[in-house]
Amino acid sequence: MNPYYLAIDIGASSGRHILAHLEEGKMVLEEVHRFPNGMVEKDGENTWDVEELFAQIKLGMKKCAELGKIPVSVGVDTWGVDFVLLDENNNRIGNAVAYRDSRTKGMDEEVYKIISEDDLYARTGIQKAIFNTIYQLMALKIKKPEQLRKAKKMLMMPDYFHYMLCGAGATEYTNATTGQLISPETKDWDKELIEKLGYPQEIFQELVQPGAVLGELTEEVQKEVGFSCEVVVPATHDTGSAVIAVPTDSDAPLYISSGTWSLMGTELLKANCSPESKVHNLTNEGGYDYRFRYLKNIMGLWMIQSVKKEIGGELGFGEICDMASKCDITSIVDCNDDRFLAPENMTEEVRRACRESGQQVPEGIAEVASVIYNSLAKCYARTIEELEGITGEKYDRIHIVGGGANADYLNRLTAKATGRSVYAGPTEATAIGNLAAQMMAAGVLDGLKAARACILNSFPIQRYE
Repeated sequence: MNPYYLAIDIGASSGRHILAHLEEGKMVLEEVHRFPNGMVEKDGENTWDVEELFAQIKLGMKKCAELGKIPVSVGVDTWGVDFVLLDENNNRIGNAVAYRDSRTKGMDEEVYKIISEDDLYARTGIQKAIFNTIYQLMALKIKKPEQLRKAKKMLMMPDYFHYMLCGAGATEYTNATTGQLISPETKDWDKELIEKLGYPQEIFQELVQPGAVLGELTEEVQKEVGFSCEVVVPATHDTGSAVIAVPTDSDAPLYISSGTWSLMGTELLKANCSPESKVHNLTNEGGYDYRFRYLKNIMGLWMIQSVKKEIGGELGFGEICDMASKCDITSIVDCNDDRFLAPENMTEEVRRACRESGQQVPEGIAEVASVIYNSLAKCYARTIEELEGITGEKYDRIHIVGGGANADYLNRLTAKATGRSVYAGPTEATAIGNLAAQMMAAGVLDGLKAARACILNSFPIQRYE
C-alpha cells in the first residue's frame, strides 16, 4: 500500500483533516475529520480558541489511527498574519488575537512615524493591510508592552500547532512573509527594520522552507493519537499551499485562490517592490521554492458567508448562487473597501453602499448575493488589467482554485467580465498543496512541475468561456 500523508487545513470558518496517497500516479483524497472554527470574544478581544483547535487537530489524527490509515507525515496550514507569543517556559502569553480585531486601528500611523509607508513597501513588497503582523506587534508594544517584554518566541498560527505537535519552534517562510517583516532580497527577517520598530529580536524564530522536517510527534501526542509520524512543514499559509495546487505547466499562471478571501495574482521569480506596484496595492508574498506570489487580496466570499449567516437561513451556498443568477440587479460595490472587512452587519453594509452611490438597493438574499458576485467579477477584471500592465504579460486563462471554484455563477460572471477562459478546480486546493509539499519532501513527487502535473491528472477541472 502506498504511504498516507495528512494535511490539516484550518480556515477562518472550519478545519479538516485530509488523508492522501498516490494510486497509479493520481492523488487520492479522503476527508477523515471536519470541525468548526471562528472568532470568539475573550477579554474584549476577537480571538482564536487555540486550545479547542489543537484538541480538534489531535481528534482528527486519532481518527486516522482508528481507520488503520497511519500517515508517514503531517502538516498544518492556516491563514496568515496572526501569531502566538510564548514566554521563557514556553507558556502562551495572552490571547491568540484574530486579525479582524480592532486593536490595530491607528497602528499604521505609529509605524509610519518610524518608517514611511512608501519605504516600508519598497523594503518588504507587502501590501498594506491594517491587520498585518507588523501592526499587530505595534499594538502590543503600545497597549500591552508587558506581553512583549515577557515574550521569548513568536510563532505564526500553524507554527504554534507544529510546535504543540513536535516541540520544534521554527517559523515557515511563506506564512511569515504575510506579516510585512521579511526582506524579499535576503528572504529572511529584516532585522534592521525590526530593531527600528522596537520589537524584541529574540522572538523571531529561524525561518524554514516548505518541505522542512521538524521532527517526530512528542511522546504525549503519540499516546493521545495512537501513532507517531513526522511533522513536515507545508507552505503553511493557506494561499501558499493553494498556489502549489494550481494545475498548470505555466511558469507564470494567473490564479484566483477563492475562499473567504479571493487572492488573485501570478508567480514571479523576483519581487516587484516598485511604486507602481504599491499604487495598485499588489503584494509579494513568499511562495514555494522562493517564488513570489504576486497578488491582490480581494475581500472574497467572506461577504457571501456573512450574508448567508445573517439572512440565508438554511440555504446552502449552491442554492444562494443559483438564486443570485436569476436576478437582474446591476448595482456594484467596491469589494476592496475596508467597510466590508468586519461590519456589524454585512447585508446592511452592502445595501448602504448601494444607497450612498445612488444605485438600486438590493432586497433579500438573492439580490444581495447577486450584487456581491457581480462586484467580485468586476474586481477580478480590474485586477487582471493591473497585473498585465505591470508585468507586461498577457494572460489568456484564469485558474480558480479552492472552495470558490464551486461557485458556478461567479465563474460564469468572471469569464464574461474578464474575457478569459476560466478553469475552475481543484476545490480542495489548499489541502492538496499541503499534501503535495509533503510528497515532494518525501521524494515521491519530483518538484513543483511534477506536482502540478499530478494534480491536473487527479482532479476534475471545469472550463468556462
